[in-house]
Amino acid sequence: MSFEITPLSSAGIDKIGVVTSRFNEPVTSKLQEGALGKLKELGINDDKVISVTVPGAVEIPLAAKALLEQGCDGVVTIGAVIRGDTAHFDYVCNSVERGCTELQLQYMKPVAFGVITTENAEQAYARAGGDKGNKGAEAAEVAIEMIQLIKKLK
Repeated sequence: MSFEITPLSSAGIDKIGVVTSRFNEPVTSKLQEGALGKLKELGINDDKVISVTVPGAVEIPLAAKALLEQGCDGVVTIGAVIRGDTAHFDYVCNSVERGCTELQLQYMKPVAFGVITTENAEQAYARAGGDKGNKGAEAAEVAIEMIQLIKKLK
């Protein structure tokens, strides 16, 4: 039995959330643009998208939970955590990943991880529309595919 979802579309999607961290805004704005552009490309009208911003990556899971509780079929998370000189990087990365993963399992709805974690700004820009693509757009695509898959499995 196969549940492959092709082509991706807006079919069966009532509402989708996008949470974007403002920290490292020059990068996260490009990731958000990629995510919103991909949703539009896949036929998700603006009236089906609830887009919010939060101060930093650690706050992403809380906003994602609020969006799920507002009836979103899934959430795209957008952030950029760039390594600095302290262990803070590791704590932030672990916190946001753990929160997003727990939400997926708790709500049985996708929380697509478009939070990039890089060693430096150059790597971040490469993943925000540069030569490594746009990880925000990829996360939006993942969210749509997983929403459709979970609905089929139910």
